[in-house]
Amino acid sequence: MKQESFVRQCMQLFFCATLMMLPHSFYATSVPQSAPNIGVNGKLSANNVKRGGSVRGTVAMDIPSGYHVNSNRPLEKFLVATELKIESPNGLRVGPVTYPRALLRNFKFSKTRVSVYEGRAVMSFNVTVPAKAPTGSVELKGRLRYQSCNDSLCFPPKTQEVSLWLTVN
Repeated sequence: MKQESFVRQCMQLFFCATLMMLPHSFYATSVPQSAPNIGVNGKLSANNVKRGGSVRGTVAMDIPSGYHVNSNRPLEKFLVATELKIESPNGLRVGPVTYPRALLRNFKFSKTRVSVYEGRAVMSFNVTVPAKAPTGSVELKGRLRYQSCNDSLCFPPKTQEVSLWLTVN
């Protein structure tokens, strides 16, 4: 009789332990642990521009769900700001970059709110062609540096290049 009681108690203990573990495994959600594949593309409002004219350029980031990118003005010193630089060949003048409005979010890795971009973030700038610029095709090279993160951690900064082609008439 004692042996049956012991076996019954062991089975009850095993059953209770199993029940206590089930909710954890059912409700646990995995946090992405690898850097996201962020799409970066650029375009100009017109592919042709006359000498003395200007054109508007944009560079867009497509940030996957579950991730964010630090804004151009992060609120923590240890976070890397998003920065777009455009090379201007042949005397073309590139105006200042306008960044999108940042979102303020709370994440596990920071005690304070973080200034971020989520989803689609579009940066814009103007390109002015001098009156005496040579005609022909010109490549503007953009370099977008950013740091992506998930809710728990941030990944090493990354730089992506984008080419924008403009024909000067």
